Amino acid sequence: MKVREYIKDNVLLFDGAMGTMLQKKGLKLGGIPELLNLTDRELIKEIHREYLHSGSQVITTNTFGANEHKLAGSGASVEEVISAAVQIAKEAKAGYDDAFIALDIGPIGELLEPLGTLEFDDAYAIFKRQIDAGVKAGGVDIILIETMTDLYEVKAAVLAAKESCELPVFVTMSFEENGRTFTGCCVESMVATLSGLGVDALGVNCSLGPMQLKPVVSKILKYSSVPVMVQPNAGLPVIIDGKTNFDIDKHQFSEIVLEFVKAGVSIVGGCCGTSQEYIDEIKNGLRTVEKGRNNPVKTSAVCTPSQLIELDSVKVIGERINPTGKKIFKQALVEHNMEYILKQAVEQTDAGADILDVNVGLPEINEKEMMVKVVKEIQSILPVPLQIDSSNPQAIEAGLRYYNGKAIVNSVNGEEKVLKNILPIVKKYGAAVVGLTLSEEGIPPKAEQRFAIAKKIYETALSYGIAKENIFIDCLTLTVSAQQEEVAETLKAVRMVKEQLGLKTVLGVSNISFGLPNRALINETFLSLALANGLDLPIINPNAQGMMGVISSYKVLYNLDKNANQYIEKYADMQVRTEKPSSSVKDLKTVVIKGLKDEARQETIKMLENMDEMIIVNEYLIPALDIVGLKYEKGEIFLPQLIQSAETVKVAFEVIKEKIQQKGTIGISKGKVILATVKGDIHDIGKNIVKVIMENYGFEIIDLGRDVPAKKIVETAQKEKVKLIGLSALMTTTLVSMEETIQALKKSGLDCRTFVGGAVLTEDYAMKIGADYYAKDAKRSVDIANEFFNQ
Repeated sequence: MKVREYIKDNVLLFDGAMGTMLQKKGLKLGGIPELLNLTDRELIKEIHREYLHSGSQVITTNTFGANEHKLAGSGASVEEVISAAVQIAKEAKAGYDDAFIALDIGPIGELLEPLGTLEFDDAYAIFKRQIDAGVKAGGVDIILIETMTDLYEVKAAVLAAKESCELPVFVTMSFEENGRTFTGCCVESMVATLSGLGVDALGVNCSLGPMQLKPVVSKILKYSSVPVMVQPNAGLPVIIDGKTNFDIDKHQFSEIVLEFVKAGVSIVGGCCGTSQEYIDEIKNGLRTVEKGRNNPVKTSAVCTPSQLIELDSVKVIGERINPTGKKIFKQALVEHNMEYILKQAVEQTDAGADILDVNVGLPEINEKEMMVKVVKEIQSILPVPLQIDSSNPQAIEAGLRYYNGKAIVNSVNGEEKVLKNILPIVKKYGAAVVGLTLSEEGIPPKAEQRFAIAKKIYETALSYGIAKENIFIDCLTLTVSAQQEEVAETLKAVRMVKEQLGLKTVLGVSNISFGLPNRALINETFLSLALANGLDLPIINPNAQGMMGVISSYKVLYNLDKNANQYIEKYADMQVRTEKPSSSVKDLKTVVIKGLKDEARQETIKMLENMDEMIIVNEYLIPALDIVGLKYEKGEIFLPQLIQSAETVKVAFEVIKEKIQQKGTIGISKGKVILATVKGDIHDIGKNIVKVIMENYGFEIIDLGRDVPAKKIVETAQKEKVKLIGLSALMTTTLVSMEETIQALKKSGLDCRTFVGGAVLTEDYAMKIGADYYAKDAKRSVDIANEFFNQ
């Protein structure tokens, strides 16, 4: 039976850990596990055979880190390593005819834009090279993309897989106890994005034990319409006799995993710390357990990695990123003035827009290139979902390809050619789509005619595999000054679509008032009528406070805002104005918080004309970062926004440093700190993020890199007279190295303190291995440094 058919009604049992098994069998700390495919084939084959003998139906190739980034300098090519790994798996599988082979694809090990410098296309190429090598080797049944924390990186990998082969694609991400990945991706956004991209299974692996993963698994099952996969660690790491172990035995592990199966999970296995005994225990338990039926909630939603907007009530689409009728905006597009465009995005979001419409269609520019640029820039500073607005299929596809999350496409219409060109793109990228009720003959005057077009769009979209929840209809707002009789027809059509098709509805509201005086009054009245007739997604200017007020009061009157809580919070201390003034982004603190780099440079230059450098640093830049840090700690913003603000401060610092150097005075430094990823650990993403944040708080960082021996850290601390040292580890197997490094620093007699961090660490564990401080994230690292140097 093929994999896709099997997981519909059966439980598929994967294998357990590879890395910790290799450590037990003698892999040296810091060794590259994937090179064993070339140097010790029998060892890898032995592990595969042990898992198959224990009941694993899938063995995972030893290729987790077999990409060009992690193999750089090893002397082995990606193709050599992967081909050997697949061959070993095929040899191990001999005699197990019903078993499958999964090609293992792990994270690249470098941060993608905007968090880092690796471009999306480069990440795609890295993953495609791995997948091509695995497929060419022959015998692979599944592409397994696992242990991911960045949804953008996942998207690159999934597209590389689906555009390279027809094999089933399974994806698992690693979530922390707060229900988010390291980069801030939430469960709902993972499910919405990956199910839209057409993966065959999705779920969670690594980072936590099965007990800690229960809330995460429960939420995945609630939303996922595709099979769910779970591969937990064997609990949390503990030190026993100087060695790292895990706190859940095979019986406890199996008991919880079987609970997942009863709840509807289709694919199970183990990650760090699990062995063949764990798999054997699950296999035995599966004989007496019936797989549960998963009945996910069907919702209309769009998302970014950190934010899912469920369209369960009226949601506002901001209309201002659009050149139509906007001379200054047209000029900004021609001049590639991204700061102006980003300010429009920030102002609309601040004013209450839930989604931003992005239209950059202008004859004088390359719309496809500009769409990509604007999408990337907006998602680098804001967590708000986007609506890709264009009639150009190339621009639509480019926008969707580089968008991080699930977007809306605006739009298609009743023309056969348009439906044929756009709907396959919408399906491929898992977007929602707006259908305009017009055809080759134009916009029909009567509601019944518009409804007929809406029904055609709906049925055609369904035939392309686009779910009902992702089909929205725009019954088209015409200008009342010219087509007064048709206003009522628009409202009637909205009601018909809502009641007879059950679809979400969209309208560009302000079109109604062109050519009339006191447009705001007409707009607000029409919006009120449209909402009463079933409008879900008004496209408006959110800075028009009267329109926003209509929506707020509508939610109260229709019992959507329970106890009028949102209304009271918004209006209790406000005097209602017709228009809300644009938010100022000229204040340097605000500029930093918003992450507007060009504004930061210009404002800093201006302030330096009559203000001391250190006043700017201490009274503007650092306080702004503190505000951002507090928002991060409260979960109001996430890692991308934190880093963007830090990078914005960096721009301001560069201007200030130039001024200081011109005056011949000493540069800015609040203290010197060593950062290093410990011996045996080649994962340095977390350490690199800490470096970015700390540097922009004014600390001088000595970055020793990754896989750093204790001796080098001690020698550097002595030579540079450093009193604060930050150590990072991502792999459970290298926590011993972290403890050894801490002990080496203490034995050296140096007057220094250590702070430690990493996904596998807990505060209790950090204290047990002798660290002075535990940094749960980059912001806490800054707090520790501030506390230490201010003592």
